[in-house]
Amino acid sequence: MAGLTLASPSAERTTARAAYSPWRETWRRYRRHRLAVVSTFLLLILILAVVVGPFVWRVKINDIDIVAGLQGPSLAHPFGTDDLGQDILARMIYGGRISLAVGLAAMLVSVFVGTLIGALAGMSRGALGHGLMWLTDLFLSLPQLPLLLLLIYLFRDGLKVMFGPEGGIFILIVLVIGGLRWMPVARLVRAQFLSIREKEFVEAARALGASPVRQVVRHILPNAVGPVIIAGTIDVAAAIIAESTLSFLGLGFPPDTPTWGRLLFDAKDFLDIGPHWALFPGGAIFIAVVAINFIGDGLRDALDARRVI
Repeated sequence: MAGLTLASPSAERTTARAAYSPWRETWRRYRRHRLAVVSTFLLLILILAVVVGPFVWRVKINDIDIVAGLQGPSLAHPFGTDDLGQDILARMIYGGRISLAVGLAAMLVSVFVGTLIGALAGMSRGALGHGLMWLTDLFLSLPQLPLLLLLIYLFRDGLKVMFGPEGGIFILIVLVIGGLRWMPVARLVRAQFLSIREKEFVEAARALGASPVRQVVRHILPNAVGPVIIAGTIDVAAAIIAESTLSFLGLGFPPDTPTWGRLLFDAKDFLDIGPHWALFPGGAIFIAVVAINFIGDGLRDALDARRVI
């Protein structure tokens, strides 16, 4: 009949492929995890607050007003003031950028090192793989907090001279925290590589002459990225806690750099008369860590095709 056209089977298949997308399916599965969606919203609010906050709340972090010391939340100071009358909200906005940047940068270091070592161990069929796993087990057996404190104590003065007080401590904390968090990522990546390298599509690529590097980059690593992403989200939360611990112990950033952990350290002697000073930075650390952990749970469910959601 005139005016009627029948879609070809190839066109129908193309439409079906366009309608189905792995990323769209992952997003659909992620949205089913309500706590992960709420946590994503809260984390975006925190990030937006520390990025845009200085342009909205223009109070200087070092403005001192002794008369207004240890005042509770008010219109002039929504989060109250510290013992010197400094605005806690302004200091939290400034410190939040450092705390979140440390978490993200340390995560990148741990994921890069862990993925590299795990991939080498997973592709090696000889002594190299066993040696790398022995090295991983050795690092896992080390007491992390004492070692962390020792490395910070030994190298902080030299890096302060080279990169400045804030830059040197930032580089040191990121490298030390990331350098002590790569082991779980390496074990996950190795397990994924040992499983995926025996799959039919990898054997087919190997039979067609693909080099080991091409096998890893084009076939194995893209299919092993899910656990790496999940481990990375956990590492961000762990790095934020580690930086807060160092600052709370007085071995983190300089005293005039108000990270969230440093604010808690400064507030510990005034908990009876100024609890708000510790409540707000402690709450920010709690929200950030819990939100990142729930995001990791949501990503685990969304990227695991074996789970029915």
